[in-house]
This record gives sequence, structure tokens and C-alpha cells, in this order.
Amino acid sequence: MSRAGDARAFTDPLASPTGFPFKVVPVPGTVAEPATYAARERICDLGYLRTPYRRGDGAIGYRCPAEPAEDYMRKGGRLEDTLGRRCVCNGLVASVGFAQTRPDAKVEPALVTAGNDVASVAGFLPVGVDSYGALDVIRAL
Repeated sequence: MSRAGDARAFTDPLASPTGFPFKVVPVPGTVAEPATYAARERICDLGYLRTPYRRGDGAIGYRCPAEPAEDYMRKGGRLEDTLGRRCVCNGLVASVGFAQTRPDAKVEPALVTAGNDVASVAGFLPVGVDSYGALDVIRAL
């Protein structure tokens, strides 16, 4: 995408369930695409970014605005906090080659994040190669 001049990152203020803006790269087939996002079942099964809350019985529970909205609201969360949230845990794990396969055989879609410099990544790529390492960056710098 960088070589073709199509790579870009956009700041998505809603993607992360943490509430922090996230730089998302709109790669085809990832949850950055509205259709892929809409087709993905909302699930929070890794739970790396869940936040604690006090349950009615005084015990500590955990919730994530990227989990099913009904579950989040049952745990005292607000519906508006779930809108547009992507599962960062599953998406990032999928983007590095460890996507979960669901019981229905669907594979967890990736969520690709990068800074604005993603547009200039091609400058680090040697001719005819599709990946680069630290030494390539040092040579380019």
C-alpha cells in the first residue's frame, strides 16, 4: 500500500475500548472496514483491556465496551460507550498472525495500527522485497 501511495492512518476516536484515540490503517479485510466490522460478532474473550467495576454484591467484575452491548450494559456500562468500539485485543493479535478461529470457522479479522509514517514505509523496502528489518531502516536513515 505504501509503494502504491495508498497507505494512510487515520485517528479513530472510538476504536479503542480504552477511550484513547487509535491510529488505524484501513487495510482491506480488517475491522477498519465498516462491512468487516459489522460482520464480526462482538466478543471480548481475551480481555486484556477490560476495566474493573464494582458489582451489586460488592465484588469486582470486569467489562469492556467492545463486548456485546447487552453484556456491557448489564454490568452497569452505558450503551453510548459501546458505539464504534473495536476489539483491540483480538484485532491486534490477529494482525500479527495469531487470529482465533471461532466455532463457526470464521477467523478473527485483524486491526492494523500504525502512525502517520505508514505512508513512507516503502522508503525502507529494498527493491523487490516486501518486508524490512531494523538494518534497512538504519541504512535508509
